[in-house]
Amino acid sequence: MKYLLTVLIAVLGGFAGAAAFNYSGLGDTQTRSYLLANPDILPEMIDAWKKEESRDRLASVASNLERPFEGAVLGNPQGSKTLVKFTDYGCGYCRASVEDVDRLIAEDPELRVVVREWPIFDGSEAAARMGLAAADQGKYDAFYHALFALGTPTAENIAAAARTAGIDMEAARSFGTSDEVTGELARNAAFARQLGFTGTPSWVYGDTVFEGAVGYQQLREIMAEDEG
Repeated sequence: MKYLLTVLIAVLGGFAGAAAFNYSGLGDTQTRSYLLANPDILPEMIDAWKKEESRDRLASVASNLERPFEGAVLGNPQGSKTLVKFTDYGCGYCRASVEDVDRLIAEDPELRVVVREWPIFDGSEAAARMGLAAADQGKYDAFYHALFALGTPTAENIAAAARTAGIDMEAARSFGTSDEVTGELARNAAFARQLGFTGTPSWVYGDTVFEGAVGYQQLREIMAEDEG
């Protein structure tokens, strides 16, 4: 891997990379000829480099990342397998992934999904705060599904989802503006920056970090690969 990464640095790093490449002894005619004859290896090298970078970033936050805000968990809270989902109620791709995650949960009683509220769309913060207030009351799952089913997180939809979940609204409004909730949202944003996420949904499973509404099949494959 170190050999391949040195070549990758040379490819991506311009003059500085080329200098390192030559200094490493990899810049000989034979190696150059091999790379030119096998250009398909470069995407594989880039993918390997990205995965290694993600693992390095994850190492410093992994233990905290899998420790949920109390109650903000789907599936089995005591499950032995943990999928982390960074989500935003205003994100259509997050909404599309709800069914995929529900299917995974239905298939595996050991799956615990730690949801990290990361409101990055305009108007989403109020929904995220209500979601954490729902978690505090033990009603996160109901609120999460109700609001995503309603669509855009308008004030009316947030209130309707809260009613559906049976949330104590007075307590929720107070808790939603608390330092505890503000601190959780700040932590989630910091985790996302640390992991290099650019949007939602974003995911962590084991030592695999990835982004996007990848779909049920790819989620399942990533989980199976990490376990294997």
